[in-house]
Amino acid sequence: MREFLARLFLKAFFIVVVFPGFISCGHRSAGDKSKSGADSTFVSIEEPDDAADDQVITAILVSPENPRPGQLFKVMVTGGKKIGKAKIEVTSPTGIIESVKSRTGEGLPYWRIDEFKAGTEGAYHAELKTGEVNEHLDFSVIEKSTPPASQAVWKTKSGWDSKTEALYSAWVNALFYGADERSSWPALHEITQNKEWNFLYNHLSLEEDDLSGKIKVRMEPDCADNPFYLRAYFAWKLGLPFGYHEADRGGLGRAPNTGRWITNETAVSNSHPTQKFNTFMRIVMNGVHSGTARTSLSNENSDYYPVPLTADAIRPGVVFADPYGHTLILVSKIPQTSDHPGMLLSVDAQPDGTVGIKRFWKGNFLFNTNEAEVIGEPGFKAFRPIVLNQGKLRLLKTDEFTAESGLIPFSLQQKGMSSNDFYHIMELIINPKPLDPETAMFDLINALHEQLVVRVTSVKNGEEYMKAHPGLVIPMPGRAAGVFQTGGIWEDFSTPNRDLRLLIAMDAVIDFPDKVMRSPDDYKISMLQSPEKVKENLKELLEKKLNELSITYTRGNETEQKLTLSEIIKRRSAFEMAYNPNDGAEIRWGAPENSEERSTCRRKVPTGQLEKMQSVREWFQKRLHPPT
Repeated sequence: MREFLARLFLKAFFIVVVFPGFISCGHRSAGDKSKSGADSTFVSIEEPDDAADDQVITAILVSPENPRPGQLFKVMVTGGKKIGKAKIEVTSPTGIIESVKSRTGEGLPYWRIDEFKAGTEGAYHAELKTGEVNEHLDFSVIEKSTPPASQAVWKTKSGWDSKTEALYSAWVNALFYGADERSSWPALHEITQNKEWNFLYNHLSLEEDDLSGKIKVRMEPDCADNPFYLRAYFAWKLGLPFGYHEADRGGLGRAPNTGRWITNETAVSNSHPTQKFNTFMRIVMNGVHSGTARTSLSNENSDYYPVPLTADAIRPGVVFADPYGHTLILVSKIPQTSDHPGMLLSVDAQPDGTVGIKRFWKGNFLFNTNEAEVIGEPGFKAFRPIVLNQGKLRLLKTDEFTAESGLIPFSLQQKGMSSNDFYHIMELIINPKPLDPETAMFDLINALHEQLVVRVTSVKNGEEYMKAHPGLVIPMPGRAAGVFQTGGIWEDFSTPNRDLRLLIAMDAVIDFPDKVMRSPDDYKISMLQSPEKVKENLKELLEKKLNELSITYTRGNETEQKLTLSEIIKRRSAFEMAYNPNDGAEIRWGAPENSEERSTCRRKVPTGQLEKMQSVREWFQKRLHPPT
């Protein structure tokens, strides 16, 4: 105790006398951990402030493109924090129109959507007035617009630039605004068919998003396709270019190579614009795969480019490519407050077409750059803008990502970055101020609970399928990589990828008290408490919280079984062998051999599959995904 007090006195003396300015709680710095790979520039974790508002891209967009007389239309504007107090003014042939509804969002960029009612036909003018920067747009209100005839999927009107990129980020954020980790939808088009969420709803006046429309957009992507569907949908509506590269899957030590480039200028046989889009997206779906997002970070012919890990670069629309082929799209960043940790939310898609919200943490976002263990280069990436030069499309070159371009910078910061550095920097971006360790731990536990709740549904779906097909044995892939990647019924109802992430999530929760002790300066800890005492208190609180939260699954005899998180973590080794849908629900939830819980199990995997699972188990034990 005497030694601890002596250390405490010296620490307090050092802080107050040597660095008096450090005594207040300010933003944490990523320090040297913000430097990695080929990019050694300083990484800022600071949130852009009001003073930087004039550096934020302002843009304006009207939807539908050509409203009809008497129709409601919306104006979206993007900018800095002051955008909520700005005025959007719409002038019609008969005078100024007042907005009837407004909503705002806190991107980046910040955005605002005002709704107006069109008057008579004629020329209209929309203008954003902030007192500093004015942005304007002319558009027409007409009874009926006729899309231009073209053999292409859609004709490119202009290329991508900083303004359209800002609008894309704002649109993605607005589309999922208010969604949380429990939000999920059977298909992506169910979100775009919601006129309250989708700013571009029926933007082309073709009833393309109307549930009662004769020909409407259908979007049912899986995880690799999901970012491309959102990007293509936005590009189609605005007449912007879109494309993807055919690519191989690469191999250990070699990132996937890109080949032929296919764009929206491709000719298709359909005549209706919506049919053209649907047909083209099926082509995209067949061409994009798990290797597409993991091309080399320096590949200028890739559909993506790597971005820096900074507060203003990690924004809606940016894609995360994990080391094993899964992709997620950032949709919102919930700021840290004095009462709650910050949160970074994304959306992903599953093989059955369902889409759902996922938060950033180790249990959902895997990061590994070890070339001996993964194929390609993972990380946060943005779509490489396509520009229109003299009537021809081309991808923006890396040296064109200048400060003057206003685009998210190109950065090789993530190249070769260790997973510890990656998660540390991301934690600082999401929570710039030190967190209370108890609050941070409870947040992790809640994230684990959310993953388990989602798994309940996944196992239930498998059970319902097996009951509908009595006697069926779903074939199991022979290779470890196939277990994690094979399509069809196995992919629909097995859970190897989910369970691997779940095991990593459990490890993160269990390790948290030790993590705080290893890095006490990352947390808001009283100087009167030793790290050892903090660790001891956290362990007690951890066990208490794990006993409070639970999930419930249905056993083979249709009774419900409640499991606390504490019970699940104690049987976590069983989750290394719990992904096979040919096993009953009891086995898939780790019920011990010869237990009462397991006595109601009606199915077990065949012996041959059990032997395969034993051979694959080492990947779960090492918390690694086979290279795919």
